[in-house]
Amino acid sequence: MGENAVKKKVLLGLSGGVDSTAAALLLQKQGFSVQGLFFDVTGNCDETARRAERMASELDIPFYYKDASAVFKDTIISYFCRSYEKGETPNPCIFCNPGVKFKILKETADEMGAEFLATGHYARIRKKESGYYIYRGKNLKKDQSYMLYRLEQDILSRLIFPLGEIDSKEEIRAMLRKEELTNAEDKDSQEICFIGPGEHYIDYLKRYGVTSKEGDFVDREGRVMGRHSGLIHYTIGQRKGLGITFGRPVFVTGLDPDRNQVILGENKDLFTNRIKAVLPVYSGNANARIPDGAVVQAKIRYAAPASQAVFHYTEDGFSLDFQEAQRAATPGQSAVFYDGDRLLGGGVIAAGQR
Repeated sequence: MGENAVKKKVLLGLSGGVDSTAAALLLQKQGFSVQGLFFDVTGNCDETARRAERMASELDIPFYYKDASAVFKDTIISYFCRSYEKGETPNPCIFCNPGVKFKILKETADEMGAEFLATGHYARIRKKESGYYIYRGKNLKKDQSYMLYRLEQDILSRLIFPLGEIDSKEEIRAMLRKEELTNAEDKDSQEICFIGPGEHYIDYLKRYGVTSKEGDFVDREGRVMGRHSGLIHYTIGQRKGLGITFGRPVFVTGLDPDRNQVILGENKDLFTNRIKAVLPVYSGNANARIPDGAVVQAKIRYAAPASQAVFHYTEDGFSLDFQEAQRAATPGQSAVFYDGDRLLGGGVIAAGQR
């Protein structure tokens, strides 16, 4: 790509972390004119913004700042809170990517006349006859394609993932050390970006007005087993932190917001072969339909390994019939499926799997 990229402008999402810094460096080496854009999703990211600006200075690239806190609050924080109120366990990054991050990246690129968009995600983009597709990153341990499945063609057709072909994180840090960049040893962030250091997500939800009343623990037959502290305290598969002992191992196997009940059962009750998903997004050209009955590789959470499944359309989305039963399918998380390394699509896991 380097020869064709000479002097072509690319707008990069620049957080100031190791990955986005390495992405900028690689783009520079390929001949792009790199511009760095920092997104402030809380309106209170002064220290982080300064770090990003410092890295832009070290890289000798222009730095731009966008306060995205208003749209982020109206869309992602609102969705995050509503999901917990409905007994779901949301993944806000999946909806932030198309609704905020890449949307603003594209709008800003258009304003400044940048042809390409880029981020430090571990994934790859390839063009096929039916459209542009996301592929898993070469470093499968860091692969982030799962988080990107909702991106559509207007973004994919302009998108570059410079880290997609990198084998290891240590290779990236070595590159930054060689260039004497000051963030080469910075730790990776593991927190939800909009929840402050030391704040628990429960406290955050309460601060935003989410109420969660006490209710009954019940078994699969509806027999009352005790009292729970409120649905937002629990997620599917949870064993510890129930606030009560039962004399044997029990797990959260379901949340019923209509009855305000937490359903408990044994570990075996968490397994299911069929996963249903709603709010589907299919990659590539929408006219290139995935065949009903296609055999795919699918995963039901970011860190899960992919497993073989059969894809079927449903009235409001799709279902996946897994060859091997999946544990703790969690409403609000996403089911994402592939053809080899090529991402085909995904959707939000619906309630009522068992």
